[in-house]
Amino acid sequence: MNIAILSRNPALYSTQSLARAARVKHHYVRIIDYTNCDLIMEDGNLTIMYHGQVIKDIDAIIPRIGASHTNYGAAVIRQFEQKGVITTLSSDALLMSRDKLTCSQILASKGLQIPRTIVSNNSLMYGELLNTFDDNIVIKLINGTHGIGVVLAESKGQAESILEAFNKTKQKSMMQEFIAEAKGADIRIFVVDQEIVGTMKRQAKPGEFRSNLHRGGSSSVEPISAQEEKVALDAVKHLGLKIAGVDMLRSKRGPLILEVNASPGLEGIETTTKVDIAGRIINFIERSIKIQAVK
Repeated sequence: MNIAILSRNPALYSTQSLARAARVKHHYVRIIDYTNCDLIMEDGNLTIMYHGQVIKDIDAIIPRIGASHTNYGAAVIRQFEQKGVITTLSSDALLMSRDKLTCSQILASKGLQIPRTIVSNNSLMYGELLNTFDDNIVIKLINGTHGIGVVLAESKGQAESILEAFNKTKQKSMMQEFIAEAKGADIRIFVVDQEIVGTMKRQAKPGEFRSNLHRGGSSSVEPISAQEEKVALDAVKHLGLKIAGVDMLRSKRGPLILEVNASPGLEGIETTTKVDIAGRIINFIERSIKIQAVK
């Protein structure tokens, strides 16, 4: 098979792990910086150019789309989709899951539990809405990633100031319930083709409430309950994702979905669990190609 990994940085652990797993199974792999793809639509034909050359004969793509290039990345995926190329991440699923507001709306509408969340476009209502929370409130940028743009306000006054600051810079944000009993830890559940292939606990460093490994958090292998497994698989299904990292908080009222990552990194989960998750992804692509061939 000819596989293209859409990644801006060939040196990233995830990109290298996927490329290595594909080559072990004797597939041809090309790493393409999707931001340098030119999309041409002419006379009923769709063409993708890369550094002046037409990209062709690609059987499958593995999109690794960064948050700052979500929309263009989705457009590149869509061009491949319309040409009948297998993709591990659809353009629609990327857009739905990357936007925290849209993601929260979909999950809540399907009956899945998330921390209580409020979004308002009216700054005059901030004070009244914040009064419906306890003192500690999490303020999040809707399009943030890796814990960037996530702030814990320790008072309603502080929360209102943060919201107003985001509003003045025209950055969309949300108010969210702080789950104190999680004690700075969350569970990352990695799903490939509706199968859980790895789970780990991420613990925030002392003095920090964000458990992201990019923010200095630690990780360890962590078993999950049947309920947590069902919640994770349901979330991925409702968002139309084939590969995802589901981040979950353990609360007094049960598992709460914190985030569903459509382009989850492999370094943390592979080094913690010692599971060849990149290999599982290549296996999924091979199955998808066989199914397409039968059709």
